[in-house]
Amino acid sequence: MGVWRVGADVLARSRFTVSPLAETVAALLALHRGRPVSGREPWLRAHIPAYRDRLAANPVEALFVQAALRPNWLADFVTMPPLESDRTFHDELSRVRETPAEVAVGDLAAGLGGPVPAELRVPDLPGRAAGLLEWIWTHTVRPEWGRLSRVFEADVVARTQRLSSGGWAAALSGMRPGMRWLGDGRLRINAYDNPPRDIAADARLLFIPATTNGGWVGWDPPRRYAVVYPCTGLLADPPGGAPPEALRRLLGPVRAGILTRLAEPKSTTQLVALTGHGLGSVGGHLRVLLDAELVRRRRSGRSVLYYRTPLGDHLADPRLNRDAPSG
Repeated sequence: MGVWRVGADVLARSRFTVSPLAETVAALLALHRGRPVSGREPWLRAHIPAYRDRLAANPVEALFVQAALRPNWLADFVTMPPLESDRTFHDELSRVRETPAEVAVGDLAAGLGGPVPAELRVPDLPGRAAGLLEWIWTHTVRPEWGRLSRVFEADVVARTQRLSSGGWAAALSGMRPGMRWLGDGRLRINAYDNPPRDIAADARLLFIPATTNGGWVGWDPPRRYAVVYPCTGLLADPPGGAPPEALRRLLGPVRAGILTRLAEPKSTTQLVALTGHGLGSVGGHLRVLLDAELVRRRRSGRSVLYYRTPLGDHLADPRLNRDAPSG
């Protein structure tokens, strides 16, 4: 199995973060394989025709995708972990573009297990790869990045809270298929039969949520490592979509949106990340919903979680309203 040996110093510096480039790679994978995460099928149908047209018009890009996205393997130079100084997608993309051509070709050869097609052994291969990634970002990710980034931030909050209350075993539990914390500084990242990898004591380990079914690992040894994992549970918009119009008129759009998102218990911080509204605003709306007995709260470890009452369920879920007996 693939095990990373991670010391206490590395764990102390580890953190959860959000990466626009990781989400762009996740989008490329979904388009290439035709398998989006559950709930993202409309997104795939909307973008896959233009993606296929792009590759048909760019044979080198089509060859690159086939070589870089292998079963159970991704080219290292497109999955490098972000730097602390990165602020934008283009900050991350610049390192893909600046990869030496011989390094990029070597990555592809490792994945192919043999010679790289002559069409890919060109000096501007990293630039062409970066051009495709920039197109994926511009056309398929950036239009919804505001919403996605809030969802990812909420996932980070949830994982961080789990880490605070239950340690690394709890935070990493169920993060991605085959991954688990084994204890004694051992992190199993997958079930493959690979030799253990020792992570340098001064390295930084990142955990990055994305819209992916399985996730992947990336590295720029010896000091940067990342685990990209499926953002689950919070990925889609509230069940049933936007709040019902009648509920928006009754409670106001922000309060209705909060109530709709509480089909599963969430903390104030998660709701701030999901809605994009400030902590004071979300807290004030929660107090109103508590007073109206539409939500309740309970403590879980160090967090206070809010959840809907049966009355809140009835108001927030149109299916319940439709199916309720009359009279």
